[in-house]
Amino acid sequence: AKYLAYYGALLGVINVIYGAFCCLAQTDFKRLVAYSSISHMGYVVLGIAIMTDIGFQGAMFQILAHGISSPMCFFLVGVIYDRAHHRDINRFGGLWLAMPKYGSLATLGFFASLGLPSLCGFIGEIWVLLGTFNANYPWAKSMAVVAAFGVVLTAAYILWMIQRVYLGAKREEYADFPDATARETAILFPMAALAIFMGIMPRYTFDLMNGTLSDLLNIMK
Repeated sequence: AKYLAYYGALLGVINVIYGAFCCLAQTDFKRLVAYSSISHMGYVVLGIAIMTDIGFQGAMFQILAHGISSPMCFFLVGVIYDRAHHRDINRFGGLWLAMPKYGSLATLGFFASLGLPSLCGFIGEIWVLLGTFNANYPWAKSMAVVAAFGVVLTAAYILWMIQRVYLGAKREEYADFPDATARETAILFPMAALAIFMGIMPRYTFDLMNGTLSDLLNIMK
């Protein structure tokens, strides 16, 4: 693992950057969420490759956080597809005005995926970047700097998507869309609550996993 650490970290950084650029090029809502998963998993690969406590913790936290934010985002896309029967981002607009409850939950879900502080996506990414920057490899700092640029790209494609889909003037063809139903809200709300809980109180998650991760790292050493 130590011999191949550079190549593993390089693949992780390529995942982060390439996946983010793919998201910027998408007009299909579902494909954008799918490519964002590729980008976010790059942080997991990077955190594992550098073999430090902070890197391992960040990688594991990112896996758990992504297991909340990604299903939430896919479901949010499904809610709109169920009503509009298409996923073309450029054909949407003003959905928050037509569906305020859904728009609020969607903003929270996509901001969690973005890595906004106080939501679950932030902790894992920042832990991986800090762990990489402080790792004892001559190439680690440059890898961390390039991977940090992925955070900027993530903000770019998420905010651009929110602007095109949810903001702006209400379109007449979507004006009569029903807001999120009780069933849809019941599915989205627990994921939203977990995203907030893991973001503002990450220590409970770290307490559950850090002992195992430290033992695993000690075995590897």
